[in-house]
Amino acid sequence: MRHTIMATAFSLIAASAAAETPVLSIYTYDSFVADWGPGPLIEAAFEETCDCDLQFTGAGDGAALLARIRLEGAHSDADVVLGLDTNLMDAAEQTGLFAPHGITVPELDLPVGWEDQVFLPFDWGYFAFVYNTDMTDVPGSFTELAASDARIVIQDPRSSTPGLGLLMWVSAAYGDAAAGIWEGLADNVVTVTPGWSTAYDLFLEGEADMVLSYTTSPAYHLIAEEDDSKAAAAFEEGHYLQVEVAGLLANSDQPDLARDFLAFMLTEPFQAVIPTTNWMYPAALPADHLPEGFETLMTPDRALLFDPATAAATRAEALDIWLTALSQ
Repeated sequence: MRHTIMATAFSLIAASAAAETPVLSIYTYDSFVADWGPGPLIEAAFEETCDCDLQFTGAGDGAALLARIRLEGAHSDADVVLGLDTNLMDAAEQTGLFAPHGITVPELDLPVGWEDQVFLPFDWGYFAFVYNTDMTDVPGSFTELAASDARIVIQDPRSSTPGLGLLMWVSAAYGDAAAGIWEGLADNVVTVTPGWSTAYDLFLEGEADMVLSYTTSPAYHLIAEEDDSKAAAAFEEGHYLQVEVAGLLANSDQPDLARDFLAFMLTEPFQAVIPTTNWMYPAALPADHLPEGFETLMTPDRALLFDPATAAATRAEALDIWLTALSQ
């Protein structure tokens, strides 16, 4: 009987302790929470400081995050959404589901200024087509790519932030002539994947000559695999910039903890993980803190970027053009 009482007492103590540990729920994209992604390291680092249980949930690719938050609305279990970008910020804010972050933003290492009161950046990069360095006649522009026989894998702009970024890239570079570019590219597209990971895997498996990714993607092969056989093609039109952001949900039941995480996101323990796990440039870490190998990456001569409102206004027409071109 004494053992039964003691066992019951320990169970009650354990249950009470578990119940008192606050849970911070963060929705993000799948590659962020992969074993090789930044999620596991960041979870461990934040839990050392917060006396909490940080739980990441993968929700497909970046653009799918917003769709899920819209679907769940005010009943979402998420406290923080991490993995939207500047092309989705306006649409996300229009849902009314996000709250001001209320954080004094430290000095950032972004190629653009940042004053947004709702979303905070955590990393950035330039979109680019990645190829094997034994490829001959590497296209140096969208027009050269469209005129070539190069097989490309891209991502669906309705579910993927890189896919949406490509639409913005073509629109920013060509404006009213974007439809002609997409008509030319249509027969280069091998397939369109829901997200980045599937597209990159297909490229690595030899299913395509080039994949839409980032100028920083070759750093993974160089640093993690000691393989210098991948490079990013430099396009003369310039390269579209992606800034990835996170935001606090207004109906979070852990708003203080969520703000603590957003502030932590811009500190070195988080930022130092980004270059060799998410393979992007960190938003608040000077370039001289980047690991060896990043200095070899292609740097675009010209950066392209729509502000969030312009990106939102451009999206519908750009999507129609893309769908029309690829359906023919």
